[in-house]
Amino acid sequence: MLAVMSLQDVLAEIAEERARQDAKWGEQNHPDGTGAAYGLSAVPELTASFARQRCDSAFDRGAGTWEHILFEEFCEAMAEDDPVRLRAELLQTAAVAVHWIEALDLRAGHRDDDHEQ
Repeated sequence: MLAVMSLQDVLAEIAEERARQDAKWGEQNHPDGTGAAYGLSAVPELTASFARQRCDSAFDRGAGTWEHILFEEFCEAMAEDDPVRLRAELLQTAAVAVHWIEALDLRAGHRDDDHEQ
């Protein structure tokens, strides 16, 4: 019987990946690197308004994908310089990424007992 990986399983995998990153890189306390001060507005493809228009247009045409949604959320996060709004946008970005992982697992019919760690 197939048991699709649960949200908790995916989040546990993310925690494991974070632990691997911490083991490899140690504590990470980088600057955010977001907002106008970092010049992302100079790259039109990375502006939040471009990404929103691109996503809306794709879905209006019936051609929207996970990539469109994740890219929009990522660009919205990169545009933020307010830490509270940045956190909210990163949370949305993470939620879309996790949802996409769940969709991949569902499509592939991953089972709990045969999922690679």
